[in-house]
Amino acid sequence: MPDFPRVLPEGRTKTGRVAKRVGKMEKEYYETIKEKLAELFTAKFTSFHLEVTANKKFSNKLKAKVGQYREIIFYFLKEAAPDITGFIEKQYSTDFVVVEVKREVIKLDDIYQTRKYSELFDARYALLISTKEIPEEIKRLSRVAYSLLSIPAYKKVAIVQYDEEAGKFVQWFEENPFEKE
Repeated sequence: MPDFPRVLPEGRTKTGRVAKRVGKMEKEYYETIKEKLAELFTAKFTSFHLEVTANKKFSNKLKAKVGQYREIIFYFLKEAAPDITGFIEKQYSTDFVVVEVKREVIKLDDIYQTRKYSELFDARYALLISTKEIPEEIKRLSRVAYSLLSIPAYKKVAIVQYDEEAGKFVQWFEENPFEKE
C-alpha cells in the first residue's frame, strides 16, 4: 500500500508542502447557496433572513426569533450548527429554515444531521443540499423507511441538488416545499 502524505488541517502535508486541493471546499458554497435561497424566498415571501452559521455563531437577529423556552438549543449548537440558518416571517408566524450543504454524494448520516438541526430549531423547512445527484438508494430507502425524511409537525427534510454550472437548484426530493406556499 503506498504511503500518501497526510494532509494537516492548515492544508499542508506532514513534510510541510502545500497540499493540492481538488475542487471547491464545502464552505465555499455557503454564500452561493444562501444567495440562491434568497432569490427563491424573495419570489415567495415578503420578509425573511438567512445567515451562514457553520462557524457556530448566530446573529442577535436570529437569536431574537428563538423563543425563551427554546434558548437551551444554543448550548448544543456550540458543538455543531447548521451551515445556513434563517427564518421566514409570515403574517401570523415565524418559520425557521435550516440548511446543510454537502459537496459529496448524500449519505444516510447527512439526513440525520439535518433532522437534528431541524428538531433543535423546530424548523418548518429543513434542506439538505448537495452538489451531487441525489442517490437513487436514498430515494428508495425513504419509500420503505417512511419516517426517514420526517421531522416534527408532519414536515419533511427536502433533499436538493445544486448544479454549480447551471447556477441553480435542479432537483428536489421528495418535493420543493416552497412551491406549496
